[in-house]
Amino acid sequence: MHGRILLVDDNIHGSTARKTVLEELGHKIHVASSGAEALERFAEQKYDLVVTDYKMPRMDGLELIVRLRKQQPDIRIVLVSGFVDALGLNEAGTGADAVIQKSANEVTHLVRAVNRLLRRKKPATGAGGLKSKRQAS
Repeated sequence: MHGRILLVDDNIHGSTARKTVLEELGHKIHVASSGAEALERFAEQKYDLVVTDYKMPRMDGLELIVRLRKQQPDIRIVLVSGFVDALGLNEAGTGADAVIQKSANEVTHLVRAVNRLLRRKKPATGAGGLKSKRQAS
């Protein structure tokens, strides 16, 4: 399944590499270089998935995730960071659907996570969907 993906990273090299790989797989990629820009783009267009870096100036990936979840609770989010192990970042603590360590294997893990999350059905909307989501946490 191909998706519309918002890629958020203040590092042009990181975002360019991820964008290239995901576009080669047939995904439509939009890039934002900050959390604020990501929120603007998110308000303007619908995305199937967001891939965000953790460490960014002014608004880090965790704050961005909280804000995105307020706007669209069921948006699929992948958090990428060089600090996963050092900070103990995981899905439960970050609100992301997948957390990936920046490493030589990052691209493989990113592709797997994106494919898995885009195949996953969206939770039911409305009170039932929110209730189920809370119970799953």
